[in-house]
Amino acid sequence: MEAATVVAAPIPAADAAAKALQKKLLDLELPPFPAPAKKAAAKVVAAAPKKKLAGGAGGYVLEDVPHLTDYLPNLPSFPNPLQNHPAYSVVKQYFVNADDTVAKKIVVHKGSARGTHFRRAGPRQRVFFQPDEVSAAIVTCGGLCPGLNTVIRELVCGLHDMYGVTSVVGIEGGYRGFYARNTVELTPRSVNGIHKRGGTVLGTSRGGQDTGKIVDSIQDRGINQVYIIGGDGTQKGAATIHAEVQRRGLKCAVVGVPKTIDNDIAVIDRSFGFDTAVEEAQRAINAAHVEAESAENGVGVVKLMGRNSGFIAMYATLASRDVDLCLIPESPFYLEGKGGLLEFAEKRLRENGHMVIVVAEGAGQDVIARSMRLADAHDASGNKVLLDVGLWLCAKIKDHFKKKANFPITLKYIDPTYMIRAVPSNASDNVYCSLLAHSAIHGAMAGYTGFTVAPVNGRHAYIPFYRITEKQNKVVITDRMWARVLCSTNQPCFLSTEDVEKAGQDDEEPIVPLVEGENSLVKAPPLLANAGDGAALCNGAA
Repeated sequence: MEAATVVAAPIPAADAAAKALQKKLLDLELPPFPAPAKKAAAKVVAAAPKKKLAGGAGGYVLEDVPHLTDYLPNLPSFPNPLQNHPAYSVVKQYFVNADDTVAKKIVVHKGSARGTHFRRAGPRQRVFFQPDEVSAAIVTCGGLCPGLNTVIRELVCGLHDMYGVTSVVGIEGGYRGFYARNTVELTPRSVNGIHKRGGTVLGTSRGGQDTGKIVDSIQDRGINQVYIIGGDGTQKGAATIHAEVQRRGLKCAVVGVPKTIDNDIAVIDRSFGFDTAVEEAQRAINAAHVEAESAENGVGVVKLMGRNSGFIAMYATLASRDVDLCLIPESPFYLEGKGGLLEFAEKRLRENGHMVIVVAEGAGQDVIARSMRLADAHDASGNKVLLDVGLWLCAKIKDHFKKKANFPITLKYIDPTYMIRAVPSNASDNVYCSLLAHSAIHGAMAGYTGFTVAPVNGRHAYIPFYRITEKQNKVVITDRMWARVLCSTNQPCFLSTEDVEKAGQDDEEPIVPLVEGENSLVKAPPLLANAGDGAALCNGAA
């Protein structure tokens, strides 16, 4: 068979002209066509939180937390698997009573209102998640703090050991890890020894929150329980995530575990890592005392954490009993003149031959800014960038004594901030972290969402996000605890009458709004998570 012969047909004149024009266009260096504009993602703006308030006799007010059934009313509930757990089935009154609440204020006057209460934390008789349907995610945000790894470990092990949950992932690198990085699978085996290490195995970051992208990731990955560990800024972010989850109608519990080494989160008794920080601060104070005592006119200056709250400095001073002067953000001070810091330092050195000064990092910022004429700057989380009060104070003390004839001093400055942040939590904080994690798990399984878990007056409670973020916890300088510090150090208080009056006003308790409409005072509704079979077993845990 002969091969077919292919003969090229002549190109018509019109086609030839078209090809010539095409070649000319290709030879021209034209700018590329602009890419189609991407549709801008809608910015998620957090709406004002809708408060759930319920009233009772004697001025009782319950500030309740959201529940999944608030916007998904037909969710089925199931018996709590802890009823058949070999470790818990023998415990009497293990399930929390439906009416158990925790008082925010336990010292009241005769005849006064009972005041604000929060939902008590703990396991419920009914749960709203089957163990095999749970897909949990854990994220750590903000600065480092002793105990982060312990909380991660106890969340993973608690979900697995108590409820049989096997699908838990870690979000790496803070909030932006939801949409910028891959997740890491977390199992009891993989987290077994992490509580012995400092830092966080998941990594952390500040800022970077895009609520829309985060909730997109939660929805795409099928996550239905999110545990967010972080400070007040992180909890504000958690509140916006919860609001967006609710707006989309997702069955997803958003739970916060409060973390701040400064202990500056409002309402709660204390935050995890604080005990460890105070304990570690003792080492720095002891070193400063040894250095100061061993030199002629020795001065030891120790700078501790405390951006806006001086709890670490205050408690470390009380525990040490070697401190001569404690400076915190809440208590203003001045250097020069009668009754000033420099006059006191000179007097103490003449009396004792040495002194130790403990200063919180946020102390005296207004004084430094005025002396250096600097404007405010802020970091990625929106926190004010602090000036180094330790170095500034050391320079001022040295300058003062240089002018004094025959009064040489030896000054040593110690800043243990990053050493303290990076250590693993101590025994007390380890136990505390376990309780926080377990309470968070019980709340999520029971269908609660949009809450932070923490102890209030010694009892763990579920607290609405807005309550945690509305103000910061600060040292009350008109309180007896600060008076104990002044008695221990014998330092001047540096306060004017106006300072004392302002401190008293700042400590006033905010009034819970009880207005008509969504915040109106209503009878406490029955707790859905405790309804159903076996309600007679809910007699309240100790």
